[in-house]
Amino acid sequence: MAGFSLELPTEVVGSLNKLSDNAEGMMMEMTKAGAQVVYRNIQSNMKKSFKTTKSLEKGLKVTKSYKTKSDDAINTKVGFYGYDDDKVPIPLKALAREYGTSRGEKKKPFMRKAFKDTSGITDAMLKVQERYIK
Repeated sequence: MAGFSLELPTEVVGSLNKLSDNAEGMMMEMTKAGAQVVYRNIQSNMKKSFKTTKSLEKGLKVTKSYKTKSDDAINTKVGFYGYDDDKVPIPLKALAREYGTSRGEKKKPFMRKAFKDTSGITDAMLKVQERYIK
């Protein structure tokens, strides 16, 4: 029978143990960093696409990182929440601008464009990972 034995240096074993203990925290920080990049991209795209963005900027938020119960995934959301001064839902305004309306307002995509630069999102997430894995 063939046999195999492997000896790892204690530093490697120690770093792997430390990483397994901090994995959930690292993932939460990584998703938060990626969400912050998307948040900045959305803000930038809104300013380029519209004359006034005051009500949309007021409702744009990044949620806390959380773990889902169904599949233990770690998420951080970027979205529109709340109402503007006229009691109109801010998410409804954002959807109308993103996809257009049946009343003739043309679509002006600004959310989808925020995800086109995946390298910026990935870089932000990898910077967080590098702090944990040396």
